[in-house]
Amino acid sequence: MDQTSIDALRALPVSPRGHFIDGQSVPAIEGGMRDVISPIDGQVLTQIAEGSPADMERAITSARAAFEDGRWSRMAPAARKKVLLKLADLIEAQALELAVLGVRDNGTEINMAIKAESMSAAATFRYYGEAIDKVYGQIAPTAENVLGLVHHAPVGVVGAIVPWNFPLMIGSWKIAPALAAGNSIVLKPAESASLSLLRIAELASEAGVPDGVFNVVTGKGSVVGETLALSMDVDIMVFTGSGATGRRLLEYSARSNLKRCYLELGGKSPNIIFNDAPDLAHAAQVSAGGIFRNSGQVCVAGSRLLVQEDIHDDFVAEICKHAEAFRVGNPLDLNSQIGAVHSLDELEANLDFVTKAGAEGASRLSGGNRILSETGGYYMQPTVMGGVKPTDTLAQQEVFGPVLAVTPFKDEAEAIQIANSTVYGLSAGVWTSNLGRAHRMVAGIRSGIIHVNTYGGSDLTVPLGGVGQSGNGHDKSLHAMDKYFDLKTAWIQL
Repeated sequence: MDQTSIDALRALPVSPRGHFIDGQSVPAIEGGMRDVISPIDGQVLTQIAEGSPADMERAITSARAAFEDGRWSRMAPAARKKVLLKLADLIEAQALELAVLGVRDNGTEINMAIKAESMSAAATFRYYGEAIDKVYGQIAPTAENVLGLVHHAPVGVVGAIVPWNFPLMIGSWKIAPALAAGNSIVLKPAESASLSLLRIAELASEAGVPDGVFNVVTGKGSVVGETLALSMDVDIMVFTGSGATGRRLLEYSARSNLKRCYLELGGKSPNIIFNDAPDLAHAAQVSAGGIFRNSGQVCVAGSRLLVQEDIHDDFVAEICKHAEAFRVGNPLDLNSQIGAVHSLDELEANLDFVTKAGAEGASRLSGGNRILSETGGYYMQPTVMGGVKPTDTLAQQEVFGPVLAVTPFKDEAEAIQIANSTVYGLSAGVWTSNLGRAHRMVAGIRSGIIHVNTYGGSDLTVPLGGVGQSGNGHDKSLHAMDKYFDLKTAWIQL
């Protein structure tokens, strides 16, 4: 990856895109199109189809027909494996093109996008492709005159709604195991980050995924997303996004066919620094990256920094130094360490959180302002707010921006109490040299994933999922495949 190649790709025009239904790009039935605004400069990048309920129904019908006739669902697992491995190779071969396209769409810094989006997606399709022909059924321990078999059957049509922050990575976490298990899928990307997923659908078709098995419909969540979730022909919903939307999906399930809903709803993750952390300088560096990378637009971001009282001032000073040293700028510039905030609405919401935190008594220790407004893009300084009380808005609500809330604590008991004082439970971090303390914190913190002496970096071998209002179900690892299968028992009298 070099700047010259990136510059050449970002200079290319991006053609308007239709939906991807039944193996081809198709226009919206009503002809509607919506502008794609790049957060890099606030300008129109291209247009995508503005979907209607009729478009979504068309995609669902295509997915149902493909599932029922068995063109993919009854294909041998080894054959599906071959297709998914080819798709992984195609993604890897076009990794830079996909990354640049995604950055122009959502503003993630290119150094992160190539790894967390393109290469991560390729690895995910390869992982589940390799896994699928190693999933066995079971023979039950029955009486000798009975044979009990437990089969793994694909559930049918999977509806997936994915967010704008890492559309390719999070989309692949859902698409790859769903396809590996033999399901058809209808994907609704975020309105403001659809381009890379439309391209993945094209590559899937090129790799040999049969027509109708993988469909993408773009448009408003309140229109096409609602149609998807209310459909009687969709068997499960998988979703990453806001709690408000997750609640609506559960309501739509109750109003339709009681489809299972698996929800990842974000977090307000505590990152806890004890005075016996093995390397406080390293902890400060990693902790700063754990909140400010991708402008804080990461579901597991360590957005609450809890620091033991006797090291609080020195440690927070180090965090501020790192915050101020980050190079914020055009996300397609290799020298930029932090890219753009995704949209003007998100930027304004971030700034409102800073203002409210100050009104509630917190101190602005670093940052807190919009910058580079002359570019037309949406950029914000990494922001550190000190003296945040556990009950403050900034400690309770997910910002989804580069804003860190700092709170001191006295001892383990108080750290656990503060860590568990929100409705969320997605991620957490603990920094200590005491092995016993590390185990006690892992046991005591209510969270789906807990990092010890690091923050971030877990790979596909372990699950990602939350507790409380961070959702249910898991992405990543072999456990993620469970939701895409039904268990079917055959009880055979011999």
